[in-house]
Amino acid sequence: MRTEALDRVTLIFSLLDANGTGQLEADDFDIMAGNVVRAASDSDDKAKHAMVTAFRRYWETLADELDANRDGKVSFDEYTACVLSPERFEETIRDFAEALAALGDPDGDGQVERPVFQSLMTAIGFEPGNVDTLFDAFRPSPSDRITVTAWIAGIKDYYSPDKAGIPGDHLVGSTTA
Repeated sequence: MRTEALDRVTLIFSLLDANGTGQLEADDFDIMAGNVVRAASDSDDKAKHAMVTAFRRYWETLADELDANRDGKVSFDEYTACVLSPERFEETIRDFAEALAALGDPDGDGQVERPVFQSLMTAIGFEPGNVDTLFDAFRPSPSDRITVTAWIAGIKDYYSPDKAGIPGDHLVGSTTA
């Protein structure tokens, strides 16, 4: 596993731990789903429902794969063992990526505008400066849009244990020096 991949999942674990307990629980995913759906004010109910469902599936996959004692909690070590194993988590990430990108494309034109992208990514908890840098790494069009396809691929890459130098690496670290 590459250091960059561990840095990426360390960040996402801290963001997903929405209630701040140091472990992931079902409530964390409900909180996060609510935050993201509220940020998607122009999206339709179908897209919002798909996002909530994707967050629930994310949690259920973790719980099913990792919560051996069935206490309803997943530690950081347990989390990295699952999310960085594509054979265990690939479908869940695909569903999550597609649902998030669909929220970012409320008019269904296959394009995500910067303000919508920023809103969704900051609702997850990423730093606004890092979100801007990530958007730029996706090489937006002259009209300042990225493709849904590029965003989905970027999310999948974010969880890849063997990738480095990817757009998602811009989310890790601070934008201030």
